[in-house]
Amino acid sequence: MSNEGIAVGTRLPDIDHLGIMRAIPHRYPMLLVDRLTEIEAFKRAVGIKNVTFNEPFFPGHFPTDPIMPGVLIVEALAQAAAVLTVASLGPDAQGTMVYFTTVEEARFRRPVRPGDTLALEVELVRQRLGIWKYQGRARVAGELATECGFSAKVMAQRAAG
Repeated sequence: MSNEGIAVGTRLPDIDHLGIMRAIPHRYPMLLVDRLTEIEAFKRAVGIKNVTFNEPFFPGHFPTDPIMPGVLIVEALAQAAAVLTVASLGPDAQGTMVYFTTVEEARFRRPVRPGDTLALEVELVRQRLGIWKYQGRARVAGELATECGFSAKVMAQRAAG
């Protein structure tokens, strides 16, 4: 896996849902990022998740007061960070597995409901020995909904065949 010479902070093109599906293996119902914008290689990005009433978790969480589970908001932040990681590593990294390893100090500040658009802000804090540490914040209409720190491990890409 090479980084194609991408410099830290290089502005990368926005990534739509098809690009996200090339970057990470997640699919419905576990793909929780619709788009990535404001991508700065090895630094930060903003992901977008449009929350609809058709999400598979709303019938059970909760039927009379639908709220997006906090653990899924954290997962959406981790997916946005995984896409940032793969995009930063360059085209040869497409499909590289990025495994979520830790979550620290998660705080849930406001409920996320159907019709909300989550802005998933992820920032790389450091990368060392294959572990990428991030800080994440999810906002709805500029208001903080969730914040946490988390880490991921980038695994070597499997050979095809």
